[in-house]
Amino acid sequence: MDQEEPLTARTAPRRNRRVSAVVAGLVSSVMVLTGCGYEDLDQYDLAQDGEGVAGGSACDEYADYGAFDDATVSVFSSIRDAEAERFAKSFIQFEECTGIKIRWDGTGDFENRLQERLAAKKAPDLAAVTQPGLVTELARRKTLVRPGSDVVDQVTSRFSPEWVRYGTVDKVFYALPLGVNVKSLVWYSPDMFHEHGWKVPRTWAELEQLTERIAGVDGIKPWCAGMLQTPTGGTSGWPGTDWVEDVMLRTAGAAYYDAWVDHRIPFTHPKVVDAFTETGEFLRNPEYTNGGFGDVTSINTTTWMEAGTPILDGKCAMHRAASTYSDEWPENARVGEDGDVYAFYLPARGGRFRPVLGGGEFLVAFNSRPETRAVQRYLVSDEWIGLKVEAGHWISPSKGLNTESVEHPIDKLSLKILQDPKTVFRLDASDRMPTAVGSKSFRKGMLEWFDGRSTRSVLDRIESSWPR
Repeated sequence: MDQEEPLTARTAPRRNRRVSAVVAGLVSSVMVLTGCGYEDLDQYDLAQDGEGVAGGSACDEYADYGAFDDATVSVFSSIRDAEAERFAKSFIQFEECTGIKIRWDGTGDFENRLQERLAAKKAPDLAAVTQPGLVTELARRKTLVRPGSDVVDQVTSRFSPEWVRYGTVDKVFYALPLGVNVKSLVWYSPDMFHEHGWKVPRTWAELEQLTERIAGVDGIKPWCAGMLQTPTGGTSGWPGTDWVEDVMLRTAGAAYYDAWVDHRIPFTHPKVVDAFTETGEFLRNPEYTNGGFGDVTSINTTTWMEAGTPILDGKCAMHRAASTYSDEWPENARVGEDGDVYAFYLPARGGRFRPVLGGGEFLVAFNSRPETRAVQRYLVSDEWIGLKVEAGHWISPSKGLNTESVEHPIDKLSLKILQDPKTVFRLDASDRMPTAVGSKSFRKGMLEWFDGRSTRSVLDRIESSWPR
């Protein structure tokens, strides 16, 4: 595969060095605003307190996007809090130079709230969707607007055919790839491992042996987990679907995984049953979980945000969670190989390949206003990718991005895993399935499973929910 010159935060947007200097001078002006008429909706915006930012040569790079008079483009997303603030930082110079204000609306109940807004004919301008399955449904309902040919050209030149396919419905491209995260990670405490003489496992067999060894230590459980999205529930259960998907890639392989996603094999297939059984060996074993919280059923009453924190208290040894979990540790927790917490790759069962489960965001449009088109173009540009990487805790599936571009230890680890020639990457299965399954029955089924319902009963229920 031919590649263009590697993109780095310092060199790839060479023409953007002055922009980086401006961003560095404005990042302290983040303001988190709430309200705007939607319950449980957070807006992320930036105060404009710099003088002379919009004029002069710093804006030359943005001339092609056009000039607008106080235009606003809304982006609806499930991304909130610190992660959303970093997105806002990456928009500063574009906003100053184009006159377009990007309003980032974040919510913890994205799928339901988006459907409500569409039904009320209050669609956002853009939405960052994490589920290609939802993109498919929206496209087939004639809700989405295709991006312009200039945006399509940028996407096909910067991203692999695989990522283009994720955003394509019935041979029509709709959804631009934004970020990517690695889910095949296990968080742990380097100090705890060193103290007990535990080694990071390199194979699945070593992971099983380590789990059993840790279970023999008083006061420490090998694993901790949490299924709740929020203390009040929300879209709970998805951490369990992630577990099963990661295991399915390892026990069944990529071909069966793909067949499962496409419903060419049912949820009741032996390969899916095996993945649930293997997951249960870790998470439904009372000797192995749920460190720091209680018995197995406490998995359903623990939020995913707090699920890994007993590692810092020495009550839990390992927590399987995505690279994005780096935002959930306390601010004073050092993340790194010699820090308070770090992560290792969830081992494969063997063979020549390294299966990697991941997630990502895909930008879709609900109108073709000129300012909406301009924001679409910007969010697939080298300039924006460079600035977003500089903002931290984020990587792009762009073909040109390299490890020199990132500073955070988990970002570096994730990019190294993704670019390993042995890596076989697959996007989250539940995100690619129809929402009736991936976002509803599969998640609900995981909660029922941890409450003690039999594997067969859970899988029968999920299978029956698949759209006919």
